Amino acid sequence: MPASVIAATGLFTPEQSISNAELVEAYNAWAEAENARNAEAIAAGEMDALTPSSAEFIEKASGIKRRFVMDKAGVLDPQRMAPRLEPRSNDELSVLAEMAVKAARQAIAAWGKDVSEIGAVLCAASNMQRAYPAMAIEVQQALGIEGFAFDMNVACSSATFGLKTAADFIASGSVKAVLMVNPEICSAHLNFTDRDSHFIFGDVATAVIVESGETAGPGGWDILGTRLKTVFSNNIRNNFGFLNRTEADTSAPPPSSSDAVGGQTDKLFVQQGRKVFKEVVPMVAEMIVDHAGHLDIDPTTLKRLWLHQANINMNDLIARRVLGRDPEPGENVIILDDYANTSSAGSIIAFHLHHDGFDPGDTGLICSFGAGYSAGTVFVRKRP
Repeated sequence: MPASVIAATGLFTPEQSISNAELVEAYNAWAEAENARNAEAIAAGEMDALTPSSAEFIEKASGIKRRFVMDKAGVLDPQRMAPRLEPRSNDELSVLAEMAVKAARQAIAAWGKDVSEIGAVLCAASNMQRAYPAMAIEVQQALGIEGFAFDMNVACSSATFGLKTAADFIASGSVKAVLMVNPEICSAHLNFTDRDSHFIFGDVATAVIVESGETAGPGGWDILGTRLKTVFSNNIRNNFGFLNRTEADTSAPPPSSSDAVGGQTDKLFVQQGRKVFKEVVPMVAEMIVDHAGHLDIDPTTLKRLWLHQANINMNDLIARRVLGRDPEPGENVIILDDYANTSSAGSIIAFHLHHDGFDPGDTGLICSFGAGYSAGTVFVRKRP
């Protein structure tokens, strides 16, 4: 069976960014207004006053210092607390596809080959802006690619699931090259009025070209092995879907994550962070070590880990368990301080920005984990 190669990657970063200080200022203004509005109930002990957030709290809890977003003004408006993404007509390129196309064109330019050699497009992401037609097919059309395309959503693990799917298509002989894109507008699904999570996510798009080893030129990365795992859990959840109307209010339109403050918060991102940490860290660390053993790779010799950028404390602990020691500088790549959690794109951003310094034969790991629970491991080796 043909081997698979990561031949090129691309990254689209939005122009707008929000610092922790800016985010905290908006949240605290909203919380102060809410406390004032509910002053009588708070005084009567019927409800608790909202606690202010702080930049120090955010950085200690997550390692995040800022995040890129598609719309800064809406997020920082205390009367709104959500991005304002203007609707586009059906004849216009959708915002998610536009982000993906920009990342894809960068990857295609780095690849140096014609798009006619790409046989499939996968859009693997958490935060799709619509159910259908598939975002992947829109991206395919915009880039002039033949063949087939489809979407896949495995939450934050979508990119590693996409890499395995691409590698499997190549191994089966279905195609010679696959374009995988990971556009994420996470800000549209984040509850910016929740102190415990209002700082978590950012927006971005990444792209990866996976090619058959039979046609790949020099350079790139051999995919040594891929493994996927899922275990059902409600500890990370987003209920925004087609069941948005309740029996008590069937006349109301479905709530939108772009609406002003209020509405049903379970239609946005929710998680039980402590449970996620306790359950996901050992699951992922054990999965990595076991998969490495199956591939006859000593995990302690991995030159670099490109983990999902969820939380610096999770990443540090997983790295220590895999390497059997504290990581040396540069071994466990962290980009969430600048990008925050970008869901499926995080591990690909880390790989795209920090794959330098490898000699042919050096081995690294791309790994993601998230809601589902879901996890994926992709071991890669630098090619001559």
